Amino acid sequence: MTTTPSGRTRLHPETRREQLLELGVRLLSTRSLDELSIDVLAEEAGISRGLLYHYFGNKQDFHRAVVRHAADDLIRVTAPVPEGEPLERLGRSLDAYVGYVEANYAGYVSLVRGAASGNEDLQRIYEEARAALTDRIFDVAGAEGVLDVLHLQDTPPVRLMVRGWSAMAEDVVIAWVRDPRGVPREDLLTMLAAALPGVLSGTP
Repeated sequence: MTTTPSGRTRLHPETRREQLLELGVRLLSTRSLDELSIDVLAEEAGISRGLLYHYFGNKQDFHRAVVRHAADDLIRVTAPVPEGEPLERLGRSLDAYVGYVEANYAGYVSLVRGAASGNEDLQRIYEEARAALTDRIFDVAGAEGVLDVLHLQDTPPVRLMVRGWSAMAEDVVIAWVRDPRGVPREDLLTMLAAALPGVLSGTP
């Protein structure tokens, strides 16, 4: 960060780019990815389109960078807490996940739909984010882990079913945020956490 002769502060390019990405993520919380354009970001940031193209080569690069930033935010805010029983910690991570989808509904649904549409860039980011979320169940082993509580080992069938549970949880949360249908938040979290042992109960 430097100061110009006029007294204005000039940010380091990486710092400025980070600020623009954070603004892009905030804008994405209330609109779809298709609605998030270079023009919209330039207007909100109070800078020229040309300067934005300096930071992001084109619209696709811009979208990819914003979605990557949003996915990193999701992974960060849902990080498991170190205290509590394994299933309790899972419930708290689910609570953070629901809160994230609530706060970023339009952008999150846009990411899911973009990945499902075959957009390779969005699909790759989406799959990496989902893997990061589900792999946490396997990262903590021994007496502190969910699998140990359920008397299960880390096997391909178990990983396959955890992935299926994750997809179900995502669909349920998106549907609930769109229309809670009289289901209290606490009940939603309880059902989602309880569904994992149920899904894994028949795993060899």
